[in-house]
Amino acid sequence: MRYLLFFLIIGSCSYDQNINEADLIVSSNNVILMTGTKQAQPLSIAVKDEIIIWIGSHEDAKHIQGKHIDFGDQAVLPGFIDAHGHASYLAFATQVANISSPPVGGINNIKELQAELKKFIKDSNLQPGEWVMGLGYDDSLLEEQRHPTKDDLDEVSTENPIYLIHVSAHLGAANSLGLSLANINSKTQDPPGGKIRRYDNSAEPNGVFEETAAYPLQQLAMSAYKDPIGSVKKAMNIYARNGITTAQDGASSPETIGLMHGADAQGMINLDIISFPVGQNGLDKNLDSINFGNYEGRVKIGGIKLILDGSPQGKTAYLTEPYYKPPHSEAESYKGYPLIPQSEVSKWVKHYAELNIPIMAHANGDAAADMLVKAVKNAEIASDHRTIMIHAQTVREDQLDQMKELKIIPSYFSTHTFYWGDWHRDSVFGEDRARRISPTKSTLNRKMPFTVHNDAPVVPPDMIRLLWSTTNRKTRSGKVLGEEQKISTYDALKAITINAAYQHFEDDIKGTIEVGKQADLVVLSMDPLKIDTENLLEIDVVATFSRGKKIFNAKK
Repeated sequence: MRYLLFFLIIGSCSYDQNINEADLIVSSNNVILMTGTKQAQPLSIAVKDEIIIWIGSHEDAKHIQGKHIDFGDQAVLPGFIDAHGHASYLAFATQVANISSPPVGGINNIKELQAELKKFIKDSNLQPGEWVMGLGYDDSLLEEQRHPTKDDLDEVSTENPIYLIHVSAHLGAANSLGLSLANINSKTQDPPGGKIRRYDNSAEPNGVFEETAAYPLQQLAMSAYKDPIGSVKKAMNIYARNGITTAQDGASSPETIGLMHGADAQGMINLDIISFPVGQNGLDKNLDSINFGNYEGRVKIGGIKLILDGSPQGKTAYLTEPYYKPPHSEAESYKGYPLIPQSEVSKWVKHYAELNIPIMAHANGDAAADMLVKAVKNAEIASDHRTIMIHAQTVREDQLDQMKELKIIPSYFSTHTFYWGDWHRDSVFGEDRARRISPTKSTLNRKMPFTVHNDAPVVPPDMIRLLWSTTNRKTRSGKVLGEEQKISTYDALKAITINAAYQHFEDDIKGTIEVGKQADLVVLSMDPLKIDTENLLEIDVVATFSRGKKIFNAKK
């Protein structure tokens, strides 16, 4: 019904056509339409049946019957769109120990990490044998500058199995009981695309795992996941507080897709969720049962996800040049590694492209980016495919030229400049390569569409900090990492509104405030276009509307 209304409105309404009645009329002196005009305007917006049906002056709006909300000088923009993140993983994160470093958590060293885990066990009333899980530890920020080992975690508990997920979600750490339950010991071999870290000069696992080696432990620990439906509701509230009206569940599994549909059936989802199941793990066997591209309630399967490499902050991303400082026990020539070989990448890209299924590929390192570029080129895709390179942290100038030609859209994890900028400069890449991470200005100069994201819950889905990071590129130490890659506030806003809608094949219904589009709106405490970029963090999200209904109100 709402899509029929959409087409009727498009054909019958002009920008300022008078109407008599609406469900909601939103007014503001600072409406940012995101249609090309780079300044806010005093406008009123009328909504009916989830759709924007009229935009006009405050004076004309007075004649429209319906609920009126006037936000005065607070700014109204299109709802923010999560270009990449993990909604089901964010839901899971609400139920485990927060072992992140500031500003997300309070962990500065391994002693504090141990204390937090002990507190979590006590507060959660966990019984012996029950799994203890923590999310967000960051070796780059711990005083010891290392991962916690099984010895560290055995000091927390020998009665409860423990598994911790690294902030990147690409590594993890377990205690001795956890390893035992997963049947991992000195005879266990490294799996393809992963590594079991071991004590120096020994085959004995030290409790730290990289990439695919972490999967068995993580799956075993997550099997004890409690109240998944309730956690989805908590995640939706987090998104709404940050002005997000469309969230993404990248790297979904059949189970998490089922969870989202189940939560939606119980009324726990009040914004749009776009899922991307992993497409390199046998998904092709079930393609006939997947409804790609159409919403069922508030959930849509948008395409498939391919994972080509790991994490730069975890030093598992696949690079063409060695890491500035190699990680644990690796040689000076260490460049990371791919999770699947080129032949597999090319096979899957061609396979899904021929089926006209959108592709979103995780590629952090420039060597992984080369793999995706080669696969798309070889596939000779003729359709409007909008293949997305997720993260694209280290793409080179020559790769951007190729990506433009092949119409590959980069989605940059640009909050890296704040969270790990110092680490990237001093340990991961060195000065020259670090200043080019997330090269937004280079992409803009080529007139290429691009998006930016937080990859929640790797970092919180804080869209204001994302704007600030993208425009300022300041690290934790306050230094600018790549002055030449800064972009304007308006261009950064495009990356989380209309460009993100385009990336998801939804630019016809989202991303701008226009008659006929879905009534997704965010209200900010001040106009971001009227303040210096350095002051963007002073902005608060005041309210969020999804399909015309208020899903967050800061005044509550």
